[in-house]
Amino acid sequence: MTKVAIRRALISVSDKTGLIELARELTSAGVSLVSTGSTAKQIAAAGLEVTEVSSVTGFPESLDGRVKTLHPSIHGGILADVRLDSHREQLDELGIEPFELVVVNLYPFRETVAAGASYEESVEQIDIGGPAMVRASAKNHANVAIVVSPNRYDEVIAAVKDGGTDIELRKQLALEAFSHTADYDAAVSGWLAAQLGSERLGTSYSKVGDLRYGENSHQSAALYSDGSNTGIASAEQLSGKEMSYNNYVDVDAALRCAYDFDQPAVAIIKHANPCGIAVGEDVAAAHAAAHETDPVSAFGGVIATNRTVTQKMAVQVAGVFTEVIAAPDYESEAVEILKTKKNLRILRLPAGYALPERESRQVSGGLLAQQPDSFQGFSSSGWQLVAGQAADAKTMADL
Repeated sequence: MTKVAIRRALISVSDKTGLIELARELTSAGVSLVSTGSTAKQIAAAGLEVTEVSSVTGFPESLDGRVKTLHPSIHGGILADVRLDSHREQLDELGIEPFELVVVNLYPFRETVAAGASYEESVEQIDIGGPAMVRASAKNHANVAIVVSPNRYDEVIAAVKDGGTDIELRKQLALEAFSHTADYDAAVSGWLAAQLGSERLGTSYSKVGDLRYGENSHQSAALYSDGSNTGIASAEQLSGKEMSYNNYVDVDAALRCAYDFDQPAVAIIKHANPCGIAVGEDVAAAHAAAHETDPVSAFGGVIATNRTVTQKMAVQVAGVFTEVIAAPDYESEAVEILKTKKNLRILRLPAGYALPERESRQVSGGLLAQQPDSFQGFSSSGWQLVAGQAADAKTMADL
């Protein structure tokens, strides 16, 4: 299989994870580096040779960085199909050198919006040149390898050392690239629609991985993420067996229950039905109360809490067969106790975990969407006794 040797690379990244290691490996392999702005500055600060994009285009970065790479000297080098004599001849005539590797990831739009940025600040984080380079490189994957994630750096470095990238790798990278820009555009579109009160609904999902099966053993299934890093789809599994479709459904339901409360709360769910939900002075007390609601049904259930799991709670959980436990964090002693139950799936929620702002359900030919059901702010102060004897204080607290 013919490989494309990497002689020249264009690097422009917002996520600097692994940047210097990548640049150092490419340089040692004899690859010429071209870069922009802060990316070029970091590469140069590491003592590595790099050419600024402005030196290639003969045009300075302008309009507060809005115009950097939108130039024929850059896009010609990305889009040229060097398998064609006519394209190579035109590159020679125009004095343009081709790129065999493009490493680009986009402005942090989602993160900026999630941080509560203003409308104007969010607009400034809508990337233009980045998606153009990503899409151009992905289109020309016959000649160019496009990398949009630091997770691919090691594989690309290995390919460079092995003589270049093969077509199968470049096809995979192109698919990731088009998915990356589709996700990005969906995020921008969805945000702007929300700002304008538009009736348009746009969301894009990326596959996280296959599941063993779906709701039943004869159904295939997979987990997808919307890229927000705020939900159960982005949880870190610390221990235990592989998560199943039904595990995810039950854990999500349990988390929605637990996060309805401001106090320490624990929800135990089995087959999407609550076995017990309770609040307490601390998370261990909340768990004990939730478990005592129906200790028989709690066997083989899933547990979710809105607080860090303590050592005391972990001891309680370890004494009952449990499929999954999910929490924002765990005391180190708690993790060690829970890990003694080898089949128990231990999930740590992403730092930005939050209840969804919209619920949706697929129907044939469309989608149902609604505001989530929440009991936050719920109060019994307005209740009226219309029949029977008045409930005592303990009964009212339980209700």
